[in-house]
Amino acid sequence: MLINALTPFEMNNQTDVTEFIFLGFSNHPKLQGLFFLVFLIVYLTTVAGNMLIITATRISLALHTPMYYFLSNLSFLDICYTSTTIPVMLVNFFREKKTISYEGCLSQIFFLVTCAGTEGVLLAAMAYDRYVAICHPLQYPVLMSVKVCVFLVTGSWLCGLVNSVTHTVLAATLTLCGPNQISHFLCDIPLLLKLSCSDTSLNESVLHVASATIGLSPCLFTGVSYIFIISAILRIPSAQGRSKAFSTCASHLTVVVVFFGAANFNYDRTNIGYNLDMDILISVFFCVITPMLNPIIYSLRNKEVKSALRKLTRECGLSNEINN
Repeated sequence: MLINALTPFEMNNQTDVTEFIFLGFSNHPKLQGLFFLVFLIVYLTTVAGNMLIITATRISLALHTPMYYFLSNLSFLDICYTSTTIPVMLVNFFREKKTISYEGCLSQIFFLVTCAGTEGVLLAAMAYDRYVAICHPLQYPVLMSVKVCVFLVTGSWLCGLVNSVTHTVLAATLTLCGPNQISHFLCDIPLLLKLSCSDTSLNESVLHVASATIGLSPCLFTGVSYIFIISAILRIPSAQGRSKAFSTCASHLTVVVVFFGAANFNYDRTNIGYNLDMDILISVFFCVITPMLNPIIYSLRNKEVKSALRKLTRECGLSNEINN
């Protein structure tokens, strides 16, 4: 437990922390240019890929279904998620001292926690959509009406926002006396707690509650949903029917495994044999690579999305020819 009691001398001599210094990637000063290029390509790929998914789901009538409504929201969420960390990181690659202001750190925590929490709940909502589609197909139009879909997406964002506001407000009450160095490339709640010289027991208790409600519960709900889904698929008599049913949820299942697997490895791994480079690598996969993988997974494994993207590409090419 990260509880540090202040002595009277320390209380009289504490200084307010106005900025934080990131130590992430500091072990490789000669590779800063290469890191900048790699992360810039990843960021542009993430934004472009998710924007293509959003555009395709908007213009293709075949994708005007609940599943793709959730997918477009997931793509928008991934753009927000990756934009919370990578731009600051890219700027810092050109700085000798990689810093972020105190207010900027709290803002990054707010948006990071909002996006991560919302994505977990949204993936659970998408699992419910696949459960209804496969296990109760005749009731699907009623159980997954427009009103229900909007409610599920709005609820996902509200869960993420309430969780994030709670953590951010509690983080703002921490007394930070220094050092102001963060062994990472981003601000996160556990990292800030390590720098606190005040009682962090309330923050930690809220973190445990949030891990169970916003983290573990959606994961368990998604897992149980897929137990019912797979059980229903296995009861389909024809191999072609089983293949078709499974293909409708294969992309989502892959995204779920990647997201929750990366989140679990990022936050719940043991700190035995701590290594800064390994810690950075794990967080890069969760915070940077995962948002890039989602559109790739859906475009590679989903026939409807591939068809819509090909149609969008042809229309863009035809439009350019006409303009020229």
